[in-house]
Amino acid sequence: MTQYIFPLTDPAATDANRFGPKAANLARMANASLPTPPGFCIDAAGYREQIRALGLEADARGVMSATESPQARKHALNMKLGLLDKAITPEILEPLLAAREKLIAETGALLCVRSSALVEDRFGSSFAGQFESFIGIESESDFITAVRSCWGALWMTRALRYMATHDIDPADTAMGVLVQPLVSARASGGGLSESAEGNMILSATWGLGSAIAQGEVTPDRYELRRDATLISITPGLKDHQVGCVHKAEPTTQIVSKAMAETPCLSEAEAVELGKLLLRVEKFMGMPVEIEWAIDEQGFKLLQARPLHVQESVVPDAVWENRPRLNGHAAGIGWGTGRACVINCECEMSRVGPGDILITKVAGPALSHILSKVAGVVAERGGSTSHMASLARERGIPMVLGVLGATQRIPDGSTVAVDGVAGVVRWMN
Repeated sequence: MTQYIFPLTDPAATDANRFGPKAANLARMANASLPTPPGFCIDAAGYREQIRALGLEADARGVMSATESPQARKHALNMKLGLLDKAITPEILEPLLAAREKLIAETGALLCVRSSALVEDRFGSSFAGQFESFIGIESESDFITAVRSCWGALWMTRALRYMATHDIDPADTAMGVLVQPLVSARASGGGLSESAEGNMILSATWGLGSAIAQGEVTPDRYELRRDATLISITPGLKDHQVGCVHKAEPTTQIVSKAMAETPCLSEAEAVELGKLLLRVEKFMGMPVEIEWAIDEQGFKLLQARPLHVQESVVPDAVWENRPRLNGHAAGIGWGTGRACVINCECEMSRVGPGDILITKVAGPALSHILSKVAGVVAERGGSTSHMASLARERGIPMVLGVLGATQRIPDGSTVAVDGVAGVVRWMN
């Protein structure tokens, strides 16, 4: 019988062509004794077997062969409904449920089920925020639904649009799935092993890191030198957290004003995490972006992907004495354009080609407009959010965590966004 389920500690799980870079990088780090949660992954061959068992091969091929036509949409819908609603073939389901029971018995925790597409977490195609992740899964039925949803995520509209911009045919790729216990995180965040200035950047918020990934909070920002010595701590605005209590579904909780403005990590913890980030960079042999969490046992690495770094741009003299606001740099680009201040997604139709989008929250739902704008400024978010990753990948200047941006930057003014320095300037 073909084996479809592999623990992260199995050397076979380090193959990105079988399990996707997200799962494979975690498996590589686990096998190198870097601190990662335990877990297992589903071989992309399982996804392909499920498609074959459901008779969906023709629909898979039909999506890109009839791009943007009603027939293409019908094929994509058949793929989504088939993968979401049809039973998982017994050859996959039986060992999958056995692995789930074993992981629960070993950890006693709720589970996380995450997509690990073969095409994501690579230079030029990070797919940050484009697929699915489910946290706090308890029941067997919810677990099965989460796995099927991860498979189906390859055929969601936003993912298909993203693949089309990269000339990727979804029928030529596949989806792995990563399953791990939910870390009971005191704090979580991200890290960039190299900035344009040659330093390291860490971000942190209370509780689980989904609030950072979705751009919902402005995280603490820690800047460290390349020897992991601390340069500065800039407290963020973390007015809510996604709480994690053992054996309880994660919920959003309001954070007190004092706690919202208090750094999540001590200086010693920031230095410790900086050293861990350097270890990951050395292990992967390139600048990296990580996601992490800290619980009672210490730091855990949740993800690592390649990081593209761009040199900073010296602004023209005309901008030197203009009003400016500072924020979290997405790490790439310099752009100018007309400010389009948006306070609600229902106003997105106002954004025109070459505009600078000024908004409160830049979440993954806005990824479809990145191709038309000259830059993005948001009041929430940090340099390790999903949108920041997409901006770096696509060369879009972005500055996040710019408090008061929608009130202070006049709609229709000319704006310059320095995505490397994290500075926004404007003139009327």
